[in-house]
Amino acid sequence: MYAVIKTGGKQYKVAAGEKIKIEQIAADVGQEIVIDQVLAVGSGADLKVGTPLVAGASVNATVVAHGKHDKVRIFKMRRRKHYKKSQGHRQTYTELLISTVNG
Repeated sequence: MYAVIKTGGKQYKVAAGEKIKIEQIAADVGQEIVIDQVLAVGSGADLKVGTPLVAGASVNATVVAHGKHDKVRIFKMRRRKHYKKSQGHRQTYTELLISTVNG
């Protein structure tokens, strides 16, 4: 059984036993969380799609860790204008272990 969830402005296809990295949420490591913004639930050829959410569906997950992704280098340059700008960014994430998909 799998589900398509929405969190942090992004959509993720998840199944029980998977680990995913999502945008950072305010939860402690080891805490059990419930994600109730489920867009679709399916198992095999059977698929339930919500309008926009599936009523009564939820995903239970456990927070495994918090961290930062690899650095993304941003470099801007205008040729012949003596303009160079260098910048870096590391996005924070929360790693979740999906325990069950209800729906």
